[in-house]
Amino acid sequence: MEYLNEYKKWCTSDVFDEETKKELINIKNDNKEIEDRFYKELEFGTAGLRGVIGAGTNRMNIYTVGKATQGLANYIKKQHGEDRGVAISFDSRHMSPEFSKEASLILNANGIKTYLFDSLRPVPELSFAVRELKCIAGIMITASHNPPKYNGYKVYWEDGAQIVPPVDKDIITEVNNITDYGEIKKISQEEAESKKLYNIIGKEIDEKYMDTLQKLVLNTDIIKKQKDLKIVYTPLHGTGNTVVERLLTEIGIQNLYVVPEQKDPDGNFPTVDYPNPEDPKAFKLALELAEKVDADVVLATDPDADRLGVFAKDSKTGKYMDYTGNMSALLIAEYRISQMKEKGILPDNGM
Repeated sequence: MEYLNEYKKWCTSDVFDEETKKELINIKNDNKEIEDRFYKELEFGTAGLRGVIGAGTNRMNIYTVGKATQGLANYIKKQHGEDRGVAISFDSRHMSPEFSKEASLILNANGIKTYLFDSLRPVPELSFAVRELKCIAGIMITASHNPPKYNGYKVYWEDGAQIVPPVDKDIITEVNNITDYGEIKKISQEEAESKKLYNIIGKEIDEKYMDTLQKLVLNTDIIKKQKDLKIVYTPLHGTGNTVVERLLTEIGIQNLYVVPEQKDPDGNFPTVDYPNPEDPKAFKLALELAEKVDADVVLATDPDADRLGVFAKDSKTGKYMDYTGNMSALLIAEYRISQMKEKGILPDNGM
């Protein structure tokens, strides 16, 4: 019955706000719901946190996000990384802006500088920002391709990649060492700003990121010759179109069609059951548009845009065939490596 004791604590302790208490008091007669919310702590693993949004230890809320962030802060301080700072981004999911701001201010309360994006941005741009700003870490508030009721919290390290051993285990240890939500440090935005700890980023990083992406294109002349190439793209109501439409247009794609029903960010993901570009069902509207405009390639990204799905038209049958992640990754790798070799820019110690 330990979960009932924890439930009562959340309903009465001064640590938790009135809105949280009200949500929990409303379920006082639903023992099954109470148990589900409190029978365990939302586990912080290598991929960070992921769970259903709501009040309770087994839910995504400002307190579970706060505990994860305080643990991360304790680890960063042990690495003396306070001044290097943490970049923070978020996707289109419910509570993403609130969780990202909460994480930022908790880090600030620990003396750690933060760079918070002014609005939603994709994971690859967060990864770029971590390296561009020489941060020690990055945080992405997202539940990736999960259903709408979920949100999550991913941690990236100074190389711009998600945490891996031994860093992940050390951060997990710090998070697990926090046994009381009262340990989470607090600071107001005003105080954080006055100490120059809370920093908003946006357009300047966008421009540097876009410039870097365009410089990575190996054969700009070939793209410009593809006047008839038609591409359909869908961000599946997520972050991808903060970058994709502008990027593809600027590098010379002349026939780009973004699925209109899925173009705008929306945490309810109203047109898909499951916003996962690895699921062919998520391509329904994109493929309908592709048939209509006779597109050659169909692309989709998941809500935080670190996952790409691809369909391409078979030139013999005219049917659209889906590519697994392994297939598209191998095609991209083979193309880039062969072209870099041909141009003499393949590094001697490349991996």
